[in-house]
Amino acid sequence: MEFTSNINNSYVLFYRKEPRMPRYSDELIDEIRNSNDIVDIISQYVNLKKSGRNFFGLCPFHNEKSPSFAVSPDKQIFHCFGCGVGGNVFHFVSKIEGIGFKETIEMLANRANITLPTIDNEQDNKVAYLKSRVYEINQQAAQFYHENLYKPTAKIAQEYIKKRKLDNNTLQTFLIGYSGTFNELYQTLKKQGFTDEEILASSLVNRNERGEYIDRFRKRLMFPIQDERGRVIAFGGRILEDNKIQNVKMPKYINSSENIVYSKGRHLFGLYAAKKQKIDKILIVEGYMDAISLHQRGITNVVASLGTALTEAQGRLLRKNSQQVVIGYDSDGAGQAATMRGLEILQNLGCDIRILQLEGAKDPDEYILKFGPERLQKCIDSAISLVEYKIKILKNKLDLEHPNDKIKFLTEIAKELAKINSDIEKEVYVDKIALDYKISKEAIYAEINKLLYQKSPNDKTTQRKMQIKPDTKPQLRLNNDAVTKKENMIVYLLINYPEESYNKLRSKISCEDIKDERNKQIIKKLYEELEKGNSINNINVLDLFQDEDIINFLTWVMAYDFEIVEVDKCVEDILNNYEKDRLISIRNEIVQTLENTDNLTKEEIASLEQSLSEIIIKLAKMK
Repeated sequence: MEFTSNINNSYVLFYRKEPRMPRYSDELIDEIRNSNDIVDIISQYVNLKKSGRNFFGLCPFHNEKSPSFAVSPDKQIFHCFGCGVGGNVFHFVSKIEGIGFKETIEMLANRANITLPTIDNEQDNKVAYLKSRVYEINQQAAQFYHENLYKPTAKIAQEYIKKRKLDNNTLQTFLIGYSGTFNELYQTLKKQGFTDEEILASSLVNRNERGEYIDRFRKRLMFPIQDERGRVIAFGGRILEDNKIQNVKMPKYINSSENIVYSKGRHLFGLYAAKKQKIDKILIVEGYMDAISLHQRGITNVVASLGTALTEAQGRLLRKNSQQVVIGYDSDGAGQAATMRGLEILQNLGCDIRILQLEGAKDPDEYILKFGPERLQKCIDSAISLVEYKIKILKNKLDLEHPNDKIKFLTEIAKELAKINSDIEKEVYVDKIALDYKISKEAIYAEINKLLYQKSPNDKTTQRKMQIKPDTKPQLRLNNDAVTKKENMIVYLLINYPEESYNKLRSKISCEDIKDERNKQIIKKLYEELEKGNSINNINVLDLFQDEDIINFLTWVMAYDFEIVEVDKCVEDILNNYEKDRLISIRNEIVQTLENTDNLTKEEIASLEQSLSEIIIKLAKMK
């Protein structure tokens, strides 16, 4: 199958049969999308500057002097408020390069070092089937380990669980378990009908030199690792006994090896659990137990980086799922080093970064056990900014009484201030630093400006020159009347707050009630997907549509700030509005009918007048 275009051979919108085209699964498409951050991609073509939560630049699809082209890292979409064009990373690459779906996928997959399936359908089917079996194996293994935890043979694990004060709800939420000895998992999987090839592909079982199948995880506390969809993709195991076997020291933690469904550094432990509630900030900690302990005690917006080394892929996941990232690594040397590495990655990705500061404990887990969740939440809410953290680190390293150290300090701080896009935020820090360190604001601004306008001859990040045809400007027909605005709000609510809005809206508002044709098509499709129980969000909603006009319109709705304070109140207002409109329509029909009573009986007239009276009373109460 192959996508074809309906605009200048560039937009990828419709399907046609093509026997030599490899098939791409939803999982593969998601993987490619998640591995190609839209800000990173568009930055190769457009000079973007951060403003608030979004990035802005000059639209590459029409001539303009003032930036109206917006890119949302949170929603992974772009939209031009000038010409109306919009979409996701696939739409952008397809349009900017003038290529179809196949070439777009190949280009982005190659950029992310992702291997695509070949045209060998038989081989592709085999790989797809093997992946599905490995997912099943992982799920069965998680259940096996979890049930093992409650057996008498897991006494050491039970004692550890008791010591860490984990309750049954937490154990079930994270499917925490205990691995057996030698090959108990292997034997269990064989009884369930899995082949040796499938079991080995999961990396949960290894084969030794004697040809014996041995479980990778033995006598360890087990932590299943889930992807964003909730599928178990890997495991982490913590040793609980003496970490020596036959005088060979064993690592405290081991993880699953990379396999057909698991790639290291592309996932965050606990993200699936954290996403069950809408989050505007994410706290990232080092280990499994840190995340689990906090989650149990009410801090549910927490994830773990599966080790101290945060990767760029994990950074993109964080930015995609939250407006702000709070780093809560340990206060020891390794934790501080990890914090600095994480800061660099997140800063380059344009994240709003905060750093957790704890007094009296080395990590969030110890702090919450010692002082309770309320105090920890206060610390999270008051986490310091990146600039404040850099100031703190430099002050500890340098002697500010020494002139050379003071100059070095101010030079380094100027580098950080130069990275701030907000003029207001920059001015606040300049004022504070000038006051605290007795140096003129003019001198600080001079250093900042020197850094901002300094051009490196080796800088390869040049903006791509593009030829723009005046007639390529797409026209997005926007109707801003009150009715359409109300319908736009319904679309926005269904995408951003489906759990809070769908049932209420669906029960009172049908697709026939929607006046705008685009909104009608969108709402109808969203209703269908939500009725099936499918997940709807800002990332995947564009995949439901093929029409360019609707995609452009959707990105406009998604990019628009509706300033919703209370979702329930907003839904209630919309429903009341529709009920009012319905009553007014009925009232007008009755009035029109009563204008000609020749064909009506006295009883019919009396009934209509009674209905009219009731409607007028209802409308009066609604005002």
